[in-house]
Amino acid sequence: MNESKIITVNRKQSHVETCLNRNVGFDSKTTGFERYEFTHNAAPEINHSEINLSTNIFGHRVSFPFMISSMTGGYDKAEHLNRTLAQTAEKLNIPLGVGSMRQALENTSYRESFSVVRQAAPSVPVLANIGAPEVSQGLTDKELNILIDMIDADGLIVHLNAAQELFQPEGNTNFKNFLTQLQKLTHTVEVPVIAKEVGCGISPGTAKALMDAGVHIIDVAGAGGISWQKVEEERYLQQFQYENRFSSSALQELLNWGIPTAQCLTGIATLKAETQQYRNIGIIASGGISNGIDIAKAIALGADICASAGFMLKALHDSRLEETILTWMNDLRAVMFLTGAKDIKQLQQTRISLKKV
Repeated sequence: MNESKIITVNRKQSHVETCLNRNVGFDSKTTGFERYEFTHNAAPEINHSEINLSTNIFGHRVSFPFMISSMTGGYDKAEHLNRTLAQTAEKLNIPLGVGSMRQALENTSYRESFSVVRQAAPSVPVLANIGAPEVSQGLTDKELNILIDMIDADGLIVHLNAAQELFQPEGNTNFKNFLTQLQKLTHTVEVPVIAKEVGCGISPGTAKALMDAGVHIIDVAGAGGISWQKVEEERYLQQFQYENRFSSSALQELLNWGIPTAQCLTGIATLKAETQQYRNIGIIASGGISNGIDIAKAIALGADICASAGFMLKALHDSRLEETILTWMNDLRAVMFLTGAKDIKQLQQTRISLKKV
């Protein structure tokens, strides 16, 4: 294996270990969900036992408005991790995204760490994943087919990670021509394309550009969860043992750079409501989703489903993945009962407002 491939393998493993073992959350920024509250319905006119959490996404009927978001792949231990995630997704009938598949294009050795997902989850939506820098440089039809066929994907995530690449010791900050190449990609692949940030959020203006390029779904992945700038800063310091890239005062703002998840949702939901051509674009809420009340608020603010990676990784590490997801769904069901929403469609129409100061 050449040096660049070894670096990629080591990077993927260190990402998981850093997320598990270091404090890499935002310091000065939250998701914004804490600013919102529902109006209590004292006469909900529904039975708690009859609340329906199922919804349609990626051409499938899934049991919950929740997906296990993209995490990893491309190194030895990732195969076991992805198999366990996929088995849980299959059991609960929820979607699953894989981590960046760049490694699978560069090196056939670790393709099994991705393909195992479809083997373990034959019937639920599974999403392939590639980064904006790879899209910017242009992907061939053969490469796109490899990404889709490797996991028989129901969709292709294109992750937008400019801030992460900026901080990554071996990062690729060549994003020029991305939107042009993205438009070519959306017209080439036969599955829906999902544009996903990785923790800094997507503004309405950026969402409009992405939708105009042919993206079918926006995953806002806003600020408030893991700061991938912090993850990469940890790795940078481990390798170089000094700080001289940015001034100390600017560094703190850059490490906490991003748009809160709730702000992304309200902005993009307004854009959809005001523009007919965007009405059918889907919205996934991720970025600091930490319980079922966050999920309920996100859906009421405009999301179709929610997703989580960081909390799911920690739950998996603690052997509590399925338990955690089901507990979050109990939270969600409680909110729906107390607001009188019998299903996800009604929850999307449920009043939610900013808390009075």
